[in-house]
Amino acid sequence: MTNRWLHPGAWWLWALGLGAAATRTANPLLLGLIVAVAALVVSSRRPQAQWAGAFAVFVRIAVLVVVIRVGFTVLFGLRVGTTDLFTLPSATLPDWMAGVTLGGAVTAEMLAIAVIQGSQLATLLICVGAANSLASPVRLLKALPPGLYHVGVAGVVALSLAPRIMVNVRRVMQARRMRGRPTRGLRAAAESSVPVLESSLDDAINLAAAMDTRGYGRATRTSPGERALQAGLVLAGLMGIALGLFAVLGASGWGWLLLALGLAMAITGILVAGRRIVRTRYRPDPWGWPETLTAATGISAAIAVIAVSSSTITIPLTWPALPPVAVAAILAAALPAVLTPPPPVPWRTA
Repeated sequence: MTNRWLHPGAWWLWALGLGAAATRTANPLLLGLIVAVAALVVSSRRPQAQWAGAFAVFVRIAVLVVVIRVGFTVLFGLRVGTTDLFTLPSATLPDWMAGVTLGGAVTAEMLAIAVIQGSQLATLLICVGAANSLASPVRLLKALPPGLYHVGVAGVVALSLAPRIMVNVRRVMQARRMRGRPTRGLRAAAESSVPVLESSLDDAINLAAAMDTRGYGRATRTSPGERALQAGLVLAGLMGIALGLFAVLGASGWGWLLLALGLAMAITGILVAGRRIVRTRYRPDPWGWPETLTAATGISAAIAVIAVSSSTITIPLTWPALPPVAVAAILAAALPAVLTPPPPVPWRTA
């Protein structure tokens, strides 16, 4: 199989499908399976690039999210369950803070619920980190439609921030190590924060100058009526999407109709906005059967998990079952690790 870049939209559809599946299930076994599939695909198809190290950063953030969620539950969570593990000193809170307790008995049910709820968000972050490691930010910007060009520029810059910071951190730590200075502990982190911040600001200034030199942000003039039509369609579409998602999550029958109407209006507004932006593409990324397979496996995993799993946590807690349909769909999302072309290997001189 010839090495080539996979379309970044395929990787993002795949990752968002897994992330949607993670937010719609409270089964820790399915969440762990999603994380394993994402890690397998990243380890197999991650390119040799600076931004490809974002996955490890998002994994650390995900672990921190679970720890913080458990800590807040132990300190302020609602006391549920009957299996007491230990008791913390408690304090009486005012009446206007009814329902919130400070300290008290900590049960196994409380910790289990906190871990599951934290794992849902952590799994979503890991899926986003997988997309950041697999999809090139520059190619993602090139693949966006003209109407989303300005939003895409801001999004790509924001998504590439974490990998750039990690590159600066590694460079500063390597310099400190060569000078015999400590690289661990709070003192080392405090002393390294200034050069890391300075390097990040220099990167931001250089990026802004390079983008301005290459004409980023240029657009043709439009009439006030066209701008009002574009803004009205996009605003109405976003409101329809928000209300539709709220209705869908609330199991309302008219939610899907409102969601479809909002998407149609938002897409129309994007197409209207794209008419005033002239863009050319040099060597556009192709969309072939590997891209279709990648996107389809991620979306299929989301559909299967939403159809057969539940996001509610019941008490008393029971050992979770593994729905065969959801397991098969999630395992199928690992097919891009072997059925997609590997990324190109950068050419190096001897």
